[in-house]
Amino acid sequence: MANEVRVRYAPSPTGHLHIGNARAALFNYLYARHTGGKFIIRIEDTDQKRNIQGGEESQLNHLKWLGMDWDESVDIGGDYGPYRQMERLDLYEKYTDELLSKGLAYTCYCTEEELEASREEQMAKGDTPVYDGRCRNLSVEEKAKLEEEGRRPSIRFLVPQDRTITFDDMVKGEVSFESSGFGDFVIVKKDGIPTYNYAVVIDDHEMAISHVLRGDDHISNTPKQLLIYDALGFEQPKFGHTTLIVNENRKKLSKRDESIVQFIEQYKDLGYLPEALFNFIALLGWSPGGEEEIFSREQFIEIFDPNRLSKAPAVFDTQKLEWLNNQYMKQQDVDRIVELCMPHLIKAGRISENPSAADQEWVTKLVALHQEKMSYGAEIVDLTELFFKEEIEYEGEALEVLQGEGVPSVMESFLSQVENSESFEAEDIKAMMKAVQKETGQKGKNLFMPIRVATTGQTHGPDLPAAVSLLGKTVIVKRLHAVLTQINK
Repeated sequence: MANEVRVRYAPSPTGHLHIGNARAALFNYLYARHTGGKFIIRIEDTDQKRNIQGGEESQLNHLKWLGMDWDESVDIGGDYGPYRQMERLDLYEKYTDELLSKGLAYTCYCTEEELEASREEQMAKGDTPVYDGRCRNLSVEEKAKLEEEGRRPSIRFLVPQDRTITFDDMVKGEVSFESSGFGDFVIVKKDGIPTYNYAVVIDDHEMAISHVLRGDDHISNTPKQLLIYDALGFEQPKFGHTTLIVNENRKKLSKRDESIVQFIEQYKDLGYLPEALFNFIALLGWSPGGEEEIFSREQFIEIFDPNRLSKAPAVFDTQKLEWLNNQYMKQQDVDRIVELCMPHLIKAGRISENPSAADQEWVTKLVALHQEKMSYGAEIVDLTELFFKEEIEYEGEALEVLQGEGVPSVMESFLSQVENSESFEAEDIKAMMKAVQKETGQKGKNLFMPIRVATTGQTHGPDLPAAVSLLGKTVIVKRLHAVLTQINK
């Protein structure tokens, strides 16, 4: 194996980029960049029935959006291509012929019905269902007869019996499997397409992959792959299996779990920042040590150490993700946050698809008013609802505020100030409130709370003078008249 670190992320173009797959890619990316090695993306497209239109492009685009780049792949080429498995079939066939010629693999003519009947029979006896080897020693004549029946063979790897397969995992330490736990397994399907456990070994060898960092769900594949490495005389890479990602109830993250948004595309559409998501994913099952949780991509590259990959399941904490994204949101230029928010305001019908310069300026002020509080772009719709209401219904705590003893005089004074105002910027609103204080003698909570409730319908919210300014003189006058009518009944 070459001294250079060469790692890979090998997605199937069968769907969009899942959070778990993004984590696998990210750990490989960080390891490659930390060591000065190479990060390769290989497309495992042999499951032709499940591949979707645009699946490959979606994977690559969302990895780029997260902030990753790579050294070799379908889009930039490289010395170890092609980088799609379906373009490497001749290579697999060469090694298959070698295994067959050495008696380390054989043709299997069993039908699905026969295999299922065998599985059911073994399970009825309480045995672990494994292939029973019925095609292992077929004669030439028996094979010819089966082929005359129209049967197309698959090719099975001949698993050595009573073998203990042991490897040193980068995360778990020493791991052992017994070969008796699985029977002779298919390496080439009836249609001539290699199976995952076979193709991945050949690809990793031919691409000089030095380390395989992947999810815990692959650990049971490792002994089968190690047997193929040995059979073909290949040097084995170093394996590391990262722990499962679990939800807050400590259950394995399932794609059917609707309590957690699980695809990178969805986070992008919700208005999350890619660098915040990068930060969050990097901490799913890896610890930098210490209390600090916010790091730039460059800092992650500098400090990444695979020895700090966790042995315990990684808990997907949605509240932590929102908190982390909020930390990043607060540090951004407002124009970038406007870009995240605008699609949601347009979708909600709050803003036209082609806003005027004045509308654009107003939206920028609106977003700036809520930037400190926002966890992601889509929240802007709920956070700014008061700015788009025609009328306000005063209820509960808000209604109690308006029933206070000094409220009518505050309302009348503030209404007079607003109606006589020539300018309506936030600083002007502050001056008006000071004038109301002087005229009515009301101050502090007794002054600001009635004005906030009357103008916004809320007892808590963003900076009051800025909010009143953004609502505009016409809306404020209308709301103050409505409040006075209500409290003077």
